[in-house]
Order: sequence, then structure tokens, then C-alpha cells
Amino acid sequence: MRFPLADASADLDLLAGAARDAGHLVMDYFGEGARLKHWEKRPGDPVSAADIAADAFLKDTLLNARPDYGWLSEESRAEPGSSGRIFVVDPIDGTRAFIKGRTDFCISLAMVENGQPVAAAICAPARGELYTGVRGGGSRRNGERLQVSAQAAIAGAKLLGDAGRLGDLRAIGAETIHINSVALRLALTASADADGLVAVRPKNDWDLAAGDLIVTEAGGRLSSPEGTSLRYAGAEHRQPAPIAAGPALHALLLQQLAGPIKESP
Repeated sequence: MRFPLADASADLDLLAGAARDAGHLVMDYFGEGARLKHWEKRPGDPVSAADIAADAFLKDTLLNARPDYGWLSEESRAEPGSSGRIFVVDPIDGTRAFIKGRTDFCISLAMVENGQPVAAAICAPARGELYTGVRGGGSRRNGERLQVSAQAAIAGAKLLGDAGRLGDLRAIGAETIHINSVALRLALTASADADGLVAVRPKNDWDLAAGDLIVTEAGGRLSSPEGTSLRYAGAEHRQPAPIAAGPALHALLLQQLAGPIKESP
């Protein structure tokens, strides 16, 4: 059943306000460098005091406003809710960049129903950018409507990913650029600041749900390497390595990258 646009718009307003406020909160920690308390949840997976503070703020803000919604976050225990609607949250996507004082991090929020994101907000506070999307209502950056790039060839395409792992695409003329935050890569794809995203490793629901909607509502497509659309907030929260771009480039990338994506040495 299609989610009523009026309800989705109300949730969008809630997500946008919460993302903006969380952005202000984490900027109080930004630039602290070695003074910022941080640790590894597991090898190669950092978290900071700012992540934990933002997570607590967002949970309190969103669930107080929608107490029957579920909760799925990178930094706290999942809660099912009773409405069938779930907030999918990454309080800081790009923690490694945040700790290093780089600007390529964001707060990524989505509301998911029946496995699909319906409203989303991505705030990149160090860049002064707020990206939003609502199912059937388009996506925007700071209020301006977004449209994905019309790039229709891999040669000359600006692709976001790990530059050390996309040698096959560089060999046929693509430019590859690495930024830490996957959600921000998707937002930049939606805004045509980049032509697409190619990942080589699986991601989590909280990395992708908000950006998936924002890309889709900007006229693009996000899928698995096999071309299937993703579903979120199910029993498993791990997703196959995504590919996102405008329709023509997306189809070419699927064709070029059929089978396992090769990693450069």
C-alpha cells in the first residue's frame, strides 16, 4: 500500500529538523582531533563520543515524536515498534573522516515502511548541506530540487568509491574519487556533483536507506550488482555492495561490472 504523501511529508519535516539539530550537536565536537574520545567497536570500525551523543539525541527526538515507530541505528539496540514504520539511523556516517577533521561525514536518517524508505534526510553540517527526499515528492538540497547527472558513458564519468579498488573503471576512462561517507556519496550522486557510486564491499541498512530514496527521487537508481532493488529493516541489515547512478549510466555499470567486482592490488 502506498504511504500517504501527507503523512510522509510530516515525517520528512521531523527527519529534516532532527538531522539539522544533530548536525549542530556534532559540530560542537568537530575539530577536537586527538582530544575527541574515540575507540574501535571492532578492528577498523571507529566510533566517537559524538556518534553516541548524536544517537541518543536522535532516538529521544524521533521516538518521542513517533512512539509507535521502530528504531534501527548503527550505535544502539534495535527496537521493533508497533506501526510497521521504522527509523533507520546513522548518527555519523563517515566517523573516520569526522575524527580526522575532514568534512566528508553526515547524519543519515530514513523512515522505512514495508522495506522501502519513504522519507529521508542527510545533513552534512560541515558543508552546510541538508539533503531531503520523500516518496513521490522528489529530493532536494537546501530546498533546491535535485536531478541526477545525465552522464551516459563510463568514460569521463566521475564515480565515487575507493579509488584503489576501481581500476577496471579507471582503465576505460572513469575518474574515481574516494570520500569516507557512503550516505554522502549517494547525496552527491543525487545532486549530480558526481555521476555515480560504485561500492565493492557490502554495506548496512543505515548506510544506504536515506541515500537510496534521495537518489531515486532525483531520477536515479540504486541496486545490487545484479540489478535488484534493496529492501531495508528486515531480519538482516547487511546489503550487497551497491551501484547507484542515473538510469543510462547505471545500466552500463551493471553490464561492465557483471560478476564479482575486481579489486586492484
